[in-house]
Amino acid sequence: MDEARPVRDEDAFDVAAVEAWLGRGPIAEVRQFPGGASNLTYLLRMGEGPDLILRRPPVGTKPKGAHDMGREFRIQAALKPVFGQVPTMVAHCTADESPIGSELYVMERLDGLIPRRDFGFPMSAEQADALCDAAVDLLVALHSVDVSAVPGLAELGKGDGYVARQVAGWTARLEAARTDDTGDWSDITGWLDAHQPADVGQRMIHNDYRFDNMVLAADDPTRIVGLLDWELATVGDPLMDLGCTLAYWVQADDDEFFLHFRRQPTTETGMWTRRQVVDAYCARTGVELSDAQWSFYEVFGLFRLAVIAQQIWYRYFHGQTTNETYAAFGPAVGYLEKRCRRIIAAAGESA
Repeated sequence: MDEARPVRDEDAFDVAAVEAWLGRGPIAEVRQFPGGASNLTYLLRMGEGPDLILRRPPVGTKPKGAHDMGREFRIQAALKPVFGQVPTMVAHCTADESPIGSELYVMERLDGLIPRRDFGFPMSAEQADALCDAAVDLLVALHSVDVSAVPGLAELGKGDGYVARQVAGWTARLEAARTDDTGDWSDITGWLDAHQPADVGQRMIHNDYRFDNMVLAADDPTRIVGLLDWELATVGDPLMDLGCTLAYWVQADDDEFFLHFRRQPTTETGMWTRRQVVDAYCARTGVELSDAQWSFYEVFGLFRLAVIAQQIWYRYFHGQTTNETYAAFGPAVGYLEKRCRRIIAAAGESA
């Protein structure tokens, strides 16, 4: 089971008020999950009935449109009938009516195993290989959901131009989250703007598809029983989703800093390389993608990850959070900047 810890003082809330609002009986204990660096996630151990999960935004300045609990709640509620790996939603509350002063939602807890930096449970090389296979299958299944047939999903899409909107949007977010130590990203953002491809489709995408957002069956860790953290989910280009997924995918032969940056067990024996994931995804979807074409999605994924890290670093830099784990995000942004430039240079040499 994913290990929940005592709630940090800065992230505490009025448990009695939540208990009264929820109306599901006494809350015996509240603990906080350490994973994730965006929305805050808590375990509610209930005196009666199944344990629950509460999600809420962090404190401090937040990017416009981010941390929309209601949107995340509605997407999962709509997806549940057609995509079984979504948790069961329980309740949602706006900030105006909230018992804790911020928007929140509650869902049922999924029992199982959540990999973090390491598996933390027995996993053979054969099982790791099978898990990667299952992860690609699940991503393909998500991208195959007929959004036009599911009430509440089709309106998430804004039509063609998803790639262009993402490049422009994340470039603007970087500018809004600048700190004194932010580097000059203009050559990278300029390259992304100049090399962006047309959308390959409008599909349901997760936008944060990682192993530490998956729940694995306790009796068979190659089987994915849950997919969590739908904050960034939308209707858009599936290859952009793949690129963002592989930005987090650190493999065993990467350099020392990237290995230290790793947040999921993708370096374990039996785990696939990024190239294997791309090849498997393309084979299962019928997509043809050259190395030069893939470079755009790879650079965009790393760029977007850098902006997310910069947004978190901004909060730490300005004292909006005291979580010391966020201190590493500043250097990570600088590293990702250099990594993007290396891929762009290599793409230019092979063109």
